[in-house]
Amino acid sequence: MENQSHLAVFSAAHKDLWRSAEPSIWTSSSDGRDQALSVLKTLLDQPRWLQPHLLYDDKGSELFDRICDLPEYYLTRTESAILTERAAEIIRSAPVECIVELGAGTSQKTLLLLQEQVRQRRAGTFAPIDVSLPSLRIARDAVRNHFPQLRFHGLLGKYEEGIGSIEKSLPTLFVFLGSTIGNFNSFEFAEFFRHLSESMGPGDYFLLGVDRVKDASVLEKAYGDSQGLTAEFILNVFQSVNRLLGSNFQRHKMRYHSWYNPEWRQVEMYAVSTERQEIKIPSHRTSFLWEREERILVEISRKFDPERLQEHLRCFGLNPIAHYTDTKKWFSLLLFKKGRQASV
Repeated sequence: MENQSHLAVFSAAHKDLWRSAEPSIWTSSSDGRDQALSVLKTLLDQPRWLQPHLLYDDKGSELFDRICDLPEYYLTRTESAILTERAAEIIRSAPVECIVELGAGTSQKTLLLLQEQVRQRRAGTFAPIDVSLPSLRIARDAVRNHFPQLRFHGLLGKYEEGIGSIEKSLPTLFVFLGSTIGNFNSFEFAEFFRHLSESMGPGDYFLLGVDRVKDASVLEKAYGDSQGLTAEFILNVFQSVNRLLGSNFQRHKMRYHSWYNPEWRQVEMYAVSTERQEIKIPSHRTSFLWEREERILVEISRKFDPERLQEHLRCFGLNPIAHYTDTKKWFSLLLFKKGRQASV
C-alpha cells in the first residue's frame, strides 16, 4: 500500500516526520515559520545574504533548467558526458540497493546511473530529495516510464531532512551532482558533511560532482550569460522571500551583479539595489533600509581542487575510491565510501 511502502526507506525514528503528498512523493512536516525567521536573520545580517535553496520555487526551477542548456554554462553538459562514459563503472563500484539524490531537480543526469542499476542489479529504490514538487513529479514519471523495476520515493524537503531520515541498514549510494556543494559557505560545508557522515550507514557510498578551479573568464561567462537568464534566476528569489515574509521587494528596483573572487575561489552572485528603499516585513513587524548600490549576496559557487577536496573529506569519514574527470579537467566526479570519521 502507498501509505506503508515508505517504511523500507525511512528509519523507524523518522518515518512519522513524513506524510504522503501524492503517489510516491512524501513531504516533510517542517514548520514554515522557522524558515521565515531563518530568512529574516540573513537579511538583517551584516552584510545581508540569502540561503540558496530559496532560489528553487517553481519558476526558479524552470529557469535553472533553461540555464543548464546555455552554451556558456558548461557544467551540466560536462558532468553529463562524464556520467555517460563512467556510469557503469560507478554503479559497479558501489554495490547498493538504494540511490538517494540530493537536490535532485528532474534527475535527468541520474537516469544514467539508474539505467546501470537496473542493468546490473535488476531492481532497487530511487529516493530523490528536492524542494520542488513539479521537479519530483517529472522525475517520478520518468522513472516509472523507463525503469518500472525501481521503487520510487520522492522526498519533498531540504537535504538535511531527507539525509537524516534514510534507513541506515539499507545499502545506499548518496548522489550530489551539479557542484551544488559549491553553494555552501565554509560553515555550511562542514555542517553538511558532518550530518551526512553521521546519517550514512556502514559501507554506504557518496558520489559528489564538483566544478574545478579554472580561468576566471570561463567562470564569469557561465554565471553572466548573454541572454540574462542567470540574472532572472537570481533576482526571482525575492518572489520567494516576499511569499515567506510578506515583504515588498520589487524586481524593477534591483539589478544583478556577479564576479569571480580568486582569493575565495568562488563566483559571487548579488542583487544590488538601484535606489534607496525601505523593505517592510509586516509578518515580523520590522523593516530595514536597502541603500542604493548595497548588495545582498544571493548565491555563491565555490570551485575546487579535487585532490585537496578528497583529503578534506577523509576528515568526515569519507574515503575516496575513484575520481572521474573530462579531457579538459574542468569538472570532477568523486566517489567515496563511508568509513570511520577522523578523531581529533
